[in-house]
Amino acid sequence: MSSSSESQIPQSRASSPALDPVSRTSEILFGLIMVLSFTCSLRAADFGRDDVREMLIGALGCNLAWGIIDAFFYLMNVAAERGRERVLLRKLAAEPNQEAARKLFQGAVPEFIESSLSAAGFNDLRQSLLKKQGATAGALLTFEDLRASLLIFALVFLTTFPVALPFLLISEPERALRASNLVALLLLFSLGYSLGSYAGRRPLMWGLAMTLIGAALVLVTIALGG
Repeated sequence: MSSSSESQIPQSRASSPALDPVSRTSEILFGLIMVLSFTCSLRAADFGRDDVREMLIGALGCNLAWGIIDAFFYLMNVAAERGRERVLLRKLAAEPNQEAARKLFQGAVPEFIESSLSAAGFNDLRQSLLKKQGATAGALLTFEDLRASLLIFALVFLTTFPVALPFLLISEPERALRASNLVALLLLFSLGYSLGSYAGRRPLMWGLAMTLIGAALVLVTIALGG
């Protein structure tokens, strides 16, 4: 009973060894929108090589900065979540009343999981969690967390290059801009397709939806001066 109850609890972000597919897609999409806010603000008929150079420097600098910031906030979030989990375990250990302990447990897991546990099932799960209390002691951040933060930085920063590369390879600004936009659309579609496959939905529709939503977000970002 204990093992089956324990397996129902999804792994939290604080204890995940790496980013899940949704988080990875979100980071890539974020970096993509940032670089597109630079490239799509150019007007092909009006810019020259100096403008392209300034745009590339701006896009690289923007995604470099946001990659660092996003990675830092990821670590802050993980540390806060892990600290909250430890507080919950201490409260569960100190609470003698079964019903009061279950109320503490509410909100820590999705409602459909908590409501599906019987009284005996919750008690088994509680005992299993309390056995792990000692193992959760120590630093709030681990090497895996640092590795995940580096992955976040890489995803945001490296997303700059596929969209910026046409401006380095194609001398004609208008053709370079069109090629860059095509690459961006293909990336948006592939992100949506991958996310749809992960969600068990229709990947093609998700790919098309992501393309449209991503394009709309870029337009909003540009309109707001981003």
